Amino acid sequence: MAMAARWGIPMAEPADLLTMTQWLSPAFPVGSYAYSHGLEAVIAAGEVADAAGLAEWLEDVLRFGAGRSDAVLLAAAHRGEDADRLAQVARAMAASKERWQETEDQGRAFADAVSAATGQGLTPRPYPVAVGVAARRLALDTGTVAGLYLHAIASNLVGCAVRFVPLGQGAGQAVLAGLHGAIVAVAAEAVDTPVEAIATSVPRADLAAMRHETLDVRIFRT
Repeated sequence: MAMAARWGIPMAEPADLLTMTQWLSPAFPVGSYAYSHGLEAVIAAGEVADAAGLAEWLEDVLRFGAGRSDAVLLAAAHRGEDADRLAQVARAMAASKERWQETEDQGRAFADAVSAATGQGLTPRPYPVAVGVAARRLALDTGTVAGLYLHAIASNLVGCAVRFVPLGQGAGQAVLAGLHGAIVAVAAEAVDTPVEAIATSVPRADLAAMRHETLDVRIFRT
């Protein structure tokens, strides 16, 4: 209940919470299953070979990498800041061609799918900005939206590892559950973090995304 209160869920409209969950579910056609955020490269290199290694890698990405920066951008977009300016910041934060492709392609697919589902046009922008803008129309707390977004990102990357390490489904779910604390913390921090304070510090993850571009055999697009 403490987590719910922090995210504002008791005050949310149930239908809006379901809408947000639908938008961030694996069934929503953004193609998230095709992107590994460079994780495929580190698995191929043997740097992530078990559940413990995966958990450590993903927590760093959430706390210090694209997880944190995406959450800050999403929160700013949800608060009503200039979405076009935020889109430019999001593009500048992409550390490699594939990271840029990942956020642009998923953001475009998200905008198209939301527009088709709601009948209200949504301008294609990098993924976290597009999600933040779309969620403005829902009666949801900013922290709730950021938390659900981060959970969806983590869930997708756990799914990538389950297929490619490979890990058992139970081990994958245990990793995801273990990341809940990081997700709650990053989402709560993002609510009040100004865009000017945005930063990342995960050079190994950035280098992995770059190495992925030259893999001879690839399952994932990034």
